[in-house]
Amino acid sequence: MRLFRNVVAAFAAFALAACAVTQDRIAEQPTAPQGKAQIFAAAANPLAVETGLAVLRRGGSAVDAAIAMQAMLSLVEPQSSGIGGGAFMSYYDARTRKVTVYDGRETAPAGASEGMFLGGDGKALPFGEAVLSGRATGVPGAIRMLSVAHDDHGRIAWRDLFGDAERTAREGFVISPRLGRFIAGSFPENAAPDVRSYFSNPDGSLKKAGDRLTNPAYAAFVRRLAEEGVSALYAGPTAERIVERTHAAPLGGSMTLADLAAYRPVKREALCGHYRIYLVCTPPPPASGVGLLQLLAILEHTDIASRGPQDPQAWFLFAEASRIMYADRDRYVGDPAFVQVPVAGMLDPAYVAGRAKLIGDVAAPSPVAGMPAGAPVAAADRTLEPMGTSHIVIEDADGNVVSMTTTVESIFGSGRMVDGFFLNNQMTDFAMQPRDDQGRLLANAPAPGKRPRSSMTPLVVLDGEGRFAGAFGSAGGNAILPYVAKSMVGAIDWNLPVQDAIALPNLVARGPAFNGEVTKFSPELLQALAVRGIRLLPGQGEDSGIQGVMVRPGGRFDGGYDPRREGRAIAEPAR
Repeated sequence: MRLFRNVVAAFAAFALAACAVTQDRIAEQPTAPQGKAQIFAAAANPLAVETGLAVLRRGGSAVDAAIAMQAMLSLVEPQSSGIGGGAFMSYYDARTRKVTVYDGRETAPAGASEGMFLGGDGKALPFGEAVLSGRATGVPGAIRMLSVAHDDHGRIAWRDLFGDAERTAREGFVISPRLGRFIAGSFPENAAPDVRSYFSNPDGSLKKAGDRLTNPAYAAFVRRLAEEGVSALYAGPTAERIVERTHAAPLGGSMTLADLAAYRPVKREALCGHYRIYLVCTPPPPASGVGLLQLLAILEHTDIASRGPQDPQAWFLFAEASRIMYADRDRYVGDPAFVQVPVAGMLDPAYVAGRAKLIGDVAAPSPVAGMPAGAPVAAADRTLEPMGTSHIVIEDADGNVVSMTTTVESIFGSGRMVDGFFLNNQMTDFAMQPRDDQGRLLANAPAPGKRPRSSMTPLVVLDGEGRFAGAFGSAGGNAILPYVAKSMVGAIDWNLPVQDAIALPNLVARGPAFNGEVTKFSPELLQALAVRGIRLLPGQGEDSGIQGVMVRPGGRFDGGYDPRREGRAIAEPAR
């Protein structure tokens, strides 16, 4: 596999007729008539999807729709993403056929330190303690990133993109079953005073699915955000309240107004590589696109494409390839402004081929990181990365596409609320134990101004002529990589409709752990995996949030949403 960025001319030699996808396996819904301009939106909540489609029907761009959808998700899916968090956006420009990454990852305050999550005994704080602390919150990045993308690609005025979110916050919305489950959950954040207050009835009981929830504070804030632009968040009274809230006990943080004012997103060139006849473009570090591309490249050295979802050998190959990828990803990926990430070495064809040879007949002991070219001396890292995230895919009438993964990190972020939205706990994405037993610093150790490593991989798929061919992404913390890869294997290698590919059982293999949706695999398949050394257990692997689409022969849209959540994927003719 050669590395490409946005160079697609070299793909011309690939014949599109070689595509393994056949017309008779394409899902009938969602789709749009062939040869006509179409719009598409997919997200984990139907209110967000309808908000995005409404913008697109008005002639808005994919970026315009993303802004409106993020504002709505912050209200109706606050356990996953929001204005107080961060995001990565992969943007496909249909005119130039170029993919640009907008990095809106949160940054550590200037007062952050290597040992910010260490207790008095020098050991990492318990996660439940760290996540509720004021130190957990990084400088939010999603809104300023969306503003930069809007400057580049917006059509509708910024002030006209927040009306749906404001009206819904003021008039209220019905709590969905999924949000209701999180309100009644036993996560650390459920004990946070702001969470309890927001979701409580006047008599002190908790709201539940089917109840109506209003958020007048959020309505007032998004009205100011519409009128004032990003300064409504990064300066003035809201910024002051963010600083005050993060400085509060327990374990107050160090964020300042200067940190908020200084935040800048980063426009990055997409990291792209082959998978079958396609070019897959992903965010580079500090996101984990390099890990996803390595996983796909390893799978290309196997015969997984000739198998299928009922074949235990296919899942065995997928699990072992995932473990090998994680060994490298966990050791080497971090913020490239602070650490040397051996991206080219990790994707070098000879190196990938050597890593693929580690897959044997039975599951090996926990793989160790390899030594790709350019690799620095780095310590092993097993950072915990919870699953409170969301993904959206949008195409506008001109064929421009947004694939965006957005998050507040854990469930309800840090559990601290300002002006009707939750603050993120992204700083706990850093390695809370920053050095190993030998004193070596981890690539993902905290530092002032640093972006924590992310598993988010919003991707765009291009065909042999550089045209849009698909997009995928997911929620799920550390498990995002196998969630997305599984869906791509299903949709591309096994010729499944995207909806069916997304619905395939999740299997997450990392280090010594094999977790997944045990009840969705047949007993015979589980037994066959056990013979191969894989005893699948319940655990991480049940809460993906995948949205995806492929452009099938004839230009038909084959889109899907994760049935584990409450989303929709809708394509319709452009007006």
